[in-house]
Amino acid sequence: MAAAELPRKLGLLDAATIVVGGVIGTGIFLVPAQIAQRLPSAGLILAVWIFTGVLSLFGALAFAELGAMIPSTGGQYVYLRESWGPLTAFLCGWTFFLVIQTGLFAGLASGFAIYLSYFVPLTPLSSKLVALALIAVLTFVNYRGARAGATVQDVFTLLSVAGLAAFIAIAFFGRQQVKIIWSPERFSGSDFGVAMIGCLLAYEGWNTISMVAGEVRQPQRNLPLALGLGMAVVIALYLLANLAYLRVLSIGEITVAERVASTAAERAAGPLGAILVSVTILLSIIGCSNSSPLTAPRVYFAQARDGLFFSRFGQVHPRFETPGFSVLVHGLWSAILVLTGSYQTLISYTMVAAWIFYGLTVAGVLILRRTRPELLRPYKMWGYPLTPVLFVAISLWFVINAMVTTPVPSLAGLGLIATGIPIYYIWRRV
Repeated sequence: MAAAELPRKLGLLDAATIVVGGVIGTGIFLVPAQIAQRLPSAGLILAVWIFTGVLSLFGALAFAELGAMIPSTGGQYVYLRESWGPLTAFLCGWTFFLVIQTGLFAGLASGFAIYLSYFVPLTPLSSKLVALALIAVLTFVNYRGARAGATVQDVFTLLSVAGLAAFIAIAFFGRQQVKIIWSPERFSGSDFGVAMIGCLLAYEGWNTISMVAGEVRQPQRNLPLALGLGMAVVIALYLLANLAYLRVLSIGEITVAERVASTAAERAAGPLGAILVSVTILLSIIGCSNSSPLTAPRVYFAQARDGLFFSRFGQVHPRFETPGFSVLVHGLWSAILVLTGSYQTLISYTMVAAWIFYGLTVAGVLILRRTRPELLRPYKMWGYPLTPVLFVAISLWFVINAMVTTPVPSLAGLGLIATGIPIYYIWRRV
């Protein structure tokens, strides 16, 4: 007989590494070139990383209040259900499955194959096979147990953080340094907004711990701590990494570098530096990839428990005590995206879609403070009501700016969300 609920097996370290490992993937190693193309000065580059980091931290603090108040499996889906109703919650879960979480999983797995080719030559076919193998292994691990998935998360997150810290040290104390240009020659708000897209993609993943809130021990204490400490670590590492790039490479060199981190490390420490960065990226990708099958299937699990997804997704494996079927289908759909290559297009749609739901979820803090004042709140969001209002306002500006500057992927993202509306009403009638 299947267990009724998922057991709480994850501690504070597990929760913190899900936050850190879920964020640090390839973004910090690749995105700086795109940022420098838009913001050609160290001051603006650091400003956009700080701004988006603080914005992400505000979102994490809102999720900390919601998670401590409603420590249920499904996280963001549950928060939206309680604050905005089942339709909004369903659209979030639907978009997570169709595009956001599975597309990112597929993209990370494909990125792993690209970086593995630095050490082992790969053909296009073998690259796809490597990506599929990574998806299969991580899906199997997380199918077998949350404890097993969390152990993988702990190990690879700690290794990737150590590798990133080593690269930063090499860049700061290496032999090559350049003059840092702090003042911009030009600047526009739209350029800053476009640069934010890349930064926010690099910070993406801070919300994933909410999805396994129902499996975290002492969630009222551990969820806020994991989110606050985890995001503080990520922001610090990202700022130090950008300073490291700027100490080794000129802004002009950063703008044309295909692999900024590898170029900087090789300049600072020779071929061994480039090897260190490539290994660190591989470790980071594994940790970031693992957070997807560890967390996202819990959203579909919660949807199914509400009768808004196939009932099989809501079953707990009788032996492994995981949402086993949900984990398997999550991996299968991600594999299909790898085979078709459609994840490349879908990922370009994800940021606007994701930030619509982030804005709505944080606004849920304001709604639930008014509509459900009786709920116990072990943690209350710092700076309330200013911080959630700022987050929602900036999220709205970001979505509007993205629609103006990158209309095709932005409107496509809205279209993908809209496909869930008729499906929701069909499910309600079944």
